[in-house]
Amino acid sequence: MARKRKELPVLEDVEILDVAAEGNALARVDEMVVFVPFGAPGDRVDIKIEKKKKSYAQGRIEKMRKESPIRVAPKCAHFTVCGGCRWQHLPYDFQLKCKRQQVVDALERIAKVELPEIPAALGSDKIWEYRNKMEYTFSNRCWLTFEQLRSGEEFPDRDAAGFHIPGSFDKVLDIGRCYLQDDISNRMRHFIKDYGKAHGLPFYDLKAQCGFLRTMMVRVASTGEIMVVLSVGEDRKDDLNALLDAFIKEFPQVTSLMYVVNTKVNDTIGDLNIQLYAGKEYIEEEMEGLRFRVGPKSFYQTNSLQAYELYKVVRDFAQLTGSELVYDLYTGTGTIANFVSRKARKVVGVEYVEAAIEDARINSSVNGIDNTIFFAGDMKDVLTDDFIAEHGHPDVMIVDPPRAGMHANVVDTILRAEPPVIVYVSCNPATQARDLALLDVKYKVEAVQPVDMFPHTQHVENVVRLVRRPQPKESVEL
Repeated sequence: MARKRKELPVLEDVEILDVAAEGNALARVDEMVVFVPFGAPGDRVDIKIEKKKKSYAQGRIEKMRKESPIRVAPKCAHFTVCGGCRWQHLPYDFQLKCKRQQVVDALERIAKVELPEIPAALGSDKIWEYRNKMEYTFSNRCWLTFEQLRSGEEFPDRDAAGFHIPGSFDKVLDIGRCYLQDDISNRMRHFIKDYGKAHGLPFYDLKAQCGFLRTMMVRVASTGEIMVVLSVGEDRKDDLNALLDAFIKEFPQVTSLMYVVNTKVNDTIGDLNIQLYAGKEYIEEEMEGLRFRVGPKSFYQTNSLQAYELYKVVRDFAQLTGSELVYDLYTGTGTIANFVSRKARKVVGVEYVEAAIEDARINSSVNGIDNTIFFAGDMKDVLTDDFIAEHGHPDVMIVDPPRAGMHANVVDTILRAEPPVIVYVSCNPATQARDLALLDVKYKVEAVQPVDMFPHTQHVENVVRLVRRPQPKESVEL
């Protein structure tokens, strides 16, 4: 006979003390740390424990006894359900303080290196509708909230257009309005959903892996250009053409309309042939007169206006005079490389994704930049001692690795190359801190600047300037 699971307790009248990792709030009860989503420091709550370990527990707010005075009203009707924007209930200035502290904690506790004073996080002027890219999923079985389930109502219409519930590939929450992108994105999503229902187009069944309407990506550039990529799960040309014709008639401001037929088991389209239906094959972003082409598979920083602020910090930390050889590692589509090129003698960019390197070369070409050169391949395989010997020892090295940070082999090569200055850009202060500890043998952290790219989330970007330590001269026996 199966053992009955032990019922976990409700902790009554507990004070939320702080914010913690992954956007959670933190409380302490009898020396045990309790992590709770959607709490605010100063709340007094009852917490239903959902998971208990030896030294900590995870729970949810069962009852709000007294709200914290710092709380603000969330803007979005889907707050706490869709899984995004976990800090909407916290005032923005407080969010920035938390993000700075996240950087401080990582660098002090993990890197354990000498640090300068860390300034306030650089805030985003736009805290709503700041994203230039959103991806939506269509499903024939929308996620029902606990309130809907408890209501006892029947919900025969389960077609949805929205976001995956975190951790659940087959659960999609139907979204009314999302405040992360320009509202035209919401209107487009609703148009596709309404058209599909009116014309009997089946929404995708994520479990059975069948259906027509599957996903939609919307990019809205700071230049006003708009790209839409519709992914369908079945090759039904007449239905697709009729839908896209109706769509472009409703939204003539779209400058790039594309589609892709995806019959795979996953939603990724990076390995598929995307077809142009109307307009151009790309949209363009602009920074200081530079134009950057962004295709359907291109990576571009998701907050266009704040990306400009981030890149200005990178350029300031590099302190270029025009004579330097710069290496830009993990260059992506070469945005940073091209952005700093006007103040460098030459920029060498390296990136794993071949398609991104093609974008980087195109972006140099369309802007008349002739002092950049780009290479594709795994960083640990490309950035070798021989590569540096061939292309020159860098005066400045800019690194912007993925969340996992830099491979140990890459760190070793950098240490052997000994560039006088390293500018390290990171979207994960914890792995950045780990790498700073490895670099500490030869480099000192001279400046730090946290940058908020994603308001109302726990994520923070961080830029660090490192300078090479003076190396002791070898003693010579007389």
